[in-house]
Amino acid sequence: MTLWRKSSRSNSSANCVEVAHLSTRVAARDSKNPTPTITFPTASWARFLRAR
Repeated sequence: MTLWRKSSRSNSSANCVEVAHLSTRVAARDSKNPTPTITFPTASWARFLRAR
């Protein structure tokens, strides 16, 4: 089972992004339309978070 977490910047009236940490990748999806998902290598996701 994959544990999805909703972004802390999401709210019920806006677009909501969820992420899940997989073994070597991070997956992201729209909580209102959970399919499809997009995945990133863990290192790329970490660089993305540091860039904000």
